[in-house]
Amino acid sequence: MKNTHPDLRGGDRLDWNLLRTFLVIVRERSISGAAAKLHLTQSAVSQALKRLEEQLDRRLVERHNQAFTVTNAGEEVCRAAEAIYGNVAQLLTDVSQTEVEATGRIHLLVASRIHSQVYDNFWARFHQAYPRIEVQMDVLPSSEIVTLMQQRAATAGIALCRQMPKRLDNKVFLQQRYALFCGRNHALFGRQDLRIEDLMGENFVSFASDALGDSLSPLTIFRDQRGFSGRVVATSTQHDEVKRLLIAGFGIGCLPEHSVRRDLAEGRLWRLPPGEGVCSVDLHLLWHRDAPRSPAETAFLTHFRDYIDGFTMAERLASDNVPPR
Repeated sequence: MKNTHPDLRGGDRLDWNLLRTFLVIVRERSISGAAAKLHLTQSAVSQALKRLEEQLDRRLVERHNQAFTVTNAGEEVCRAAEAIYGNVAQLLTDVSQTEVEATGRIHLLVASRIHSQVYDNFWARFHQAYPRIEVQMDVLPSSEIVTLMQQRAATAGIALCRQMPKRLDNKVFLQQRYALFCGRNHALFGRQDLRIEDLMGENFVSFASDALGDSLSPLTIFRDQRGFSGRVVATSTQHDEVKRLLIAGFGIGCLPEHSVRRDLAEGRLWRLPPGEGVCSVDLHLLWHRDAPRSPAETAFLTHFRDYIDGFTMAERLASDNVPPR
């Protein structure tokens, strides 16, 4: 006796369009109804059914006058075909709901030495989420970053910016508190009885951008308002070089408090008055509101803004012990 179960193992030779036609025949319970549903002729539908029966070597439908009966083999084929097309439909839904993986390159302009564990954790998470995005990162003075961002020269910038240009959008990333320090080779190092008046004649180590009207001009204003008479004897655009010159004893100078905690703890720098610090300066994420953006650039801006929103400002300023989220 011939096996009543159709052999579907030869799936590589099976015409899947015939299965779809067969499903419509069963649902419509007639050849004519299926033909109308599929916008085909009755002859084409009959031929499709015949070809499927030949491929499976089973009778799938019995037709006698007006009677239309699906055989046991036909019922089994129908269940299998419905499962197949159900899986295909689910696959199409899943694929349509999956975001297209962003690829390409992003170009960032960043100020020197951003001290933040949250910032470090962000890059790890971003690379995990978008492994095919390439990153170019250039370290520049904040004033240059602001200028270049207005020219749409990069995806985004992270920089100090007191007066925000109209064409740039921004989000405050870090609120940095600047204070006065001297290094271990300076005469004031280690003295705990100091007052602000004791600093008036001291020479300064300064950021090159520390000029009136520039990003760090509050430091200049502080010196002028307090009556400091010392000269600016050394400058650099780089955080590490300003710190190096301070440690060498060239003079006193301002650095972000959170960036030198380890140097204070390990005896390389000494905190000077005033106790409340000198000024607060915000570090901004900058992007040009009218610049066209690639999927990679959009992914970066969205991911960065969303990620830092999950942390308080104090957590963003921490240099360690901030778990990733």
